[in-house]
Amino acid sequence: MARRSRSERLWLRYLILFTWAAFCLVPMLWFLSIGLRPRTEVITAEPIYWPTWSLDAWHMIWRDWPMRAYLINSLMAIAGSVVICVGLAIPAAYSLARYEYRGRDDIGFYILSTRMMAPAIVAIPIFFLFRNLGLLDTVWALMLVYAAINLSITTWIIRSYMLDIPKELEDAARTDGASDLTILWEIIIPACRPGIITAAVIAAIFAINEFLFTLLIASTPAAYTLSVALANFSGGTDGIIYNAIALVAFIAFLPVFLVVLMIQKHLSRGLTMGAVKG
Repeated sequence: MARRSRSERLWLRYLILFTWAAFCLVPMLWFLSIGLRPRTEVITAEPIYWPTWSLDAWHMIWRDWPMRAYLINSLMAIAGSVVICVGLAIPAAYSLARYEYRGRDDIGFYILSTRMMAPAIVAIPIFFLFRNLGLLDTVWALMLVYAAINLSITTWIIRSYMLDIPKELEDAARTDGASDLTILWEIIIPACRPGIITAAVIAAIFAINEFLFTLLIASTPAAYTLSVALANFSGGTDGIIYNAIALVAFIAFLPVFLVVLMIQKHLSRGLTMGAVKG
């Protein structure tokens, strides 16, 4: 009876997980199905239960639209912003988690409070700043903006994880003559690798979802990312090309899904550990 009860609980667990996975993935599979249909079947008023599969939209986005340039711009902007975020957040988080100095808590709260600010408040000043620096319509500007937006949350995620690392490890290393930089590089960073990966993934997701500053800075196709390109695909002489838009949206979703799938163990551990530290 006990074995049967455990088996029933296991099947119930799998059923719940499968239902939740289907609930999350069915919209994206529906997008893919729209992208692989002819345009005439997408805009028809009557439902089509047995669609005709076609690669017309796939050929269109690569032949008629500069999709390769948009994809490269997105990858460069997101990857560059994540590198800047993590590179600045690690020493900042280490300082907030380990050093004792006057105003440390106030500085930490100020860093976090920047995330509470409405982006529209600073949109116009940032536009004039990048215009005066000559960085408008460049991927470098997108890197800096994404990094500035996500730096606060990245710092606090890594800081909360560093608080879980025993200080005795650092005291033992200092006894052996290790410097603070050596301790950070050889002890702290390897110990909080799941937290760093979690922060990097969250920063990448927020960068992908950022639209206001991307639209403001990337005002020409030279710096368009996939999010801005999607907004400009609608309209024109050909009208709204739904199948191509759905296919581009699926292409934008797929890399993030694959990355999260590959590092899900590190991601789940980084989200749970350090959650009780203030």
